[in-house]
Amino acid sequence: MNNKKKSFADRAMVGRAIRDSLGKLAPRQQVNNPVMFLVYISAILTTVLFALSLAGVSDGLAGSGFILAIAVILWLTCLFSNFAEAIAEGRGKAQADTLRASKRDVMAHRLADPADHTRTEEVSGASLNKGDYFLVSAGEQIPADGEVVEGAASVDESAITGESAPVIREAGGDRSAVTGGTTVLSDFLVVRVTQEAGNSFLDQMIAMVEGANRKKTPNEIALQILLVALSIIFVLVTASLYAYSLFSADQLGMDNPTSIVSLVALLICLAPTTIGALLSAIGIAGMSRLNQANVLAMSGRAIEAAGDVDVLLLDKTGTITLGNRQAVAFLPVDGVEERELADAAQLASLPDETPEGRSIVVLAKERFGIRGRDLADSHATFIPFTAQTRMSGVDCDAGEIRKGAADAVKAYVEASGNPYSAQCAALVNEVAKQGGTPLVVAKNHRILGVIHLKDIIKDGVKEKFADLRTMGIRTIMITGDNPVTAAAIAAEAGVDDFLSEATPETKLAMIRKFQAEGHLVAMTGDGTNDAPALAQADVAVAMNSGTQAAKEAGNMVDLDSSPTKLIEIVRIGKQLLMTRGSLTTFSIANDIAKYFAIIPALFMGLYPGLGVLNIMGLSSPASAILSALIYNALIIVALIPLALKGVKYREVPAGKLLRHNLVVYGLGGIVIPFIAIKLIDLIVAPLLGAL
Repeated sequence: MNNKKKSFADRAMVGRAIRDSLGKLAPRQQVNNPVMFLVYISAILTTVLFALSLAGVSDGLAGSGFILAIAVILWLTCLFSNFAEAIAEGRGKAQADTLRASKRDVMAHRLADPADHTRTEEVSGASLNKGDYFLVSAGEQIPADGEVVEGAASVDESAITGESAPVIREAGGDRSAVTGGTTVLSDFLVVRVTQEAGNSFLDQMIAMVEGANRKKTPNEIALQILLVALSIIFVLVTASLYAYSLFSADQLGMDNPTSIVSLVALLICLAPTTIGALLSAIGIAGMSRLNQANVLAMSGRAIEAAGDVDVLLLDKTGTITLGNRQAVAFLPVDGVEERELADAAQLASLPDETPEGRSIVVLAKERFGIRGRDLADSHATFIPFTAQTRMSGVDCDAGEIRKGAADAVKAYVEASGNPYSAQCAALVNEVAKQGGTPLVVAKNHRILGVIHLKDIIKDGVKEKFADLRTMGIRTIMITGDNPVTAAAIAAEAGVDDFLSEATPETKLAMIRKFQAEGHLVAMTGDGTNDAPALAQADVAVAMNSGTQAAKEAGNMVDLDSSPTKLIEIVRIGKQLLMTRGSLTTFSIANDIAKYFAIIPALFMGLYPGLGVLNIMGLSSPASAILSALIYNALIIVALIPLALKGVKYREVPAGKLLRHNLVVYGLGGIVIPFIAIKLIDLIVAPLLGAL
């Protein structure tokens, strides 16, 4: 997606959020947040009481001006809560607008018979059904999601991924899925539709990023239930306090100094309104951060699960290693000069356009300056690599040169009656033990030596795995290599364990084993053979470049198709949980200061001794109540940037993180409101005195 980060101060986004905040005042919107619905009902109640006071009803009420001030603050509190949610949704809506602009109905060339390209029917792309086939050629937009069944083409997916570089999509393999709204740049594709109309990948993306499909996660629901329970308790407490104040005033033979409006203010200050107002925004912002990382989560549960993951299964190729093996050494045998081996290896690799082949050519140039070959005069005939021979090479004036897998070259040499070098066999084993891939080179049916191809470990990977280990996350490398090679690479990369010679069955069995032990498991995959394991994993990240089966099995799709994205996803998930926990701690700690502000103000008239609790030295009961309520509203606005950005991610154990939260957000949540309420009182008190 074209994810240009939107700052909190973006004028267009703020303007849109303000309009949305007013729209969210509708009762059907407010009822979705029970804690803030309590504030909403209180705002309506105080507004009604204000109207009654103007009509001359004053029994049990405060002055009209005081009631109006309370009502205005409560309405602002509702608006600030709505604004927090709307500003969080704003990023997603901006992303959705960009995606919507790229989504348009195009004409499709539907095929009655996928094998016959001459018989096409031009229909609307929106009318294509699951199972239909269509032909799309260079310059045309792909009308619907599907699986390539014939052809190979370069495809521009920038409308989806934001990356301008085209990608190859072809029939078979793990790069056969295409997305509606992308454009074919070359050749042609025959595609089978895999999604029903109106439920395309782009439709799902739009719904997800704008929040339409965001469902509350289990932890979010549990926290909301706790907040609702606390709110109910405080309603009962407030009602009991009002009854007690009536009883006390009657016993003392005086009018009850505690007004209904003041008790409404007490209720709002007691209720966990800060976290209640920000809870939805935190969840939406977490999903937005994931969208900005070009990852589409199919559910909020997946993001939250990522924060609790303690086992990561990572593919070796592309995640831990660069994905392209590089030649690092020429190892001659039986008296052969290294230059002779390098010369033959380079000559056999000249037509090889693979990264491995290119690295052999470059290594020979760097070591011995071998360059500038005139192949035309050598009458060279190149032998391509095949899965059957597992060798490649060249026949030329210099002789017959072959390079390939050790057992394949051994069979080739022995078939001509020549012996296989014992020294070569020893070198092959040594290279494998070091985690490398040995390629054996033979010239005229005689072994020259071994090329050492090495999987290059990505820079910083070992440090990342060390950080994950500090967080209590176990990393496991998955590879098709033999156990000896896998062990060497695992040791160099610093992973905790590895699964060698991996098959779909062994991956699935490993995930189930960890889950049976109580672990949460995450993994990535892109092929149809990864689908069973992806479906089983708690956090399953499918590559957008992969097969439709893999994308349907996963609960996240990485639009960049980067195998290392899984580590970033875990960080985003943990940051979401850290942010929610930190702001919950701050919100609960906040209430302590509000108790000291508002309870003495309400009941000093009945019990003057409660004045000792007025440790902030607030000017009057009225200013104390207003100051506490104003702070209660403003702190929501102050915390919106933190809810959107998330608390700073720290790779530390859970115990240390808890202690940090208690100090920063717990102690800070106690100290800050004492200072803020006092400062607000210094401003409010003179204004009340002037009225």
